[in-house]
Amino acid sequence: MSVPARVGLATLGVTDVARATEFYRSLGWRVSRASVPGVVTYFHTAGGLLSLVTAVDLTVDAGLPPRAIAPHVPDGVRTTMLTITMESPEAVDEALRSVVQAGATLVRAGRPGEAGGYLGYFTDPDGHLWEVNHHPEWPLDETGIPQLP
Repeated sequence: MSVPARVGLATLGVTDVARATEFYRSLGWRVSRASVPGVVTYFHTAGGLLSLVTAVDLTVDAGLPPRAIAPHVPDGVRTTMLTITMESPEAVDEALRSVVQAGATLVRAGRPGEAGGYLGYFTDPDGHLWEVNHHPEWPLDETGIPQLP
């Protein structure tokens, strides 16, 4: 059996589900009715679902002790990044302003990328790294998903 090349759900481990939910809700993201307040929040996105649970619950669900998830990774090094794709460089800058107003920390302002395109970075209130980008050679479909050659 082959494994389908699709990501239907990305889950972020957070310190406070209610606070994290409010951050993403303030960006205009739509919460699913399947969410359980304070336990798990699901957001509808153009490419699948984003869920928020406590980092402890995420680790326990995997059956691992907290440091077992990435014991080889030095503290401060990121191993995961989520990306929001935008229609233009101006939209990237606007999105970065919006997330900062909502409580995110700007890591790197929008700028031309080394491999083309235009991108910037922020961390959400729980420290998850996000990229906001526009790449002119990657047109977006009607749902905002990049169409790679």
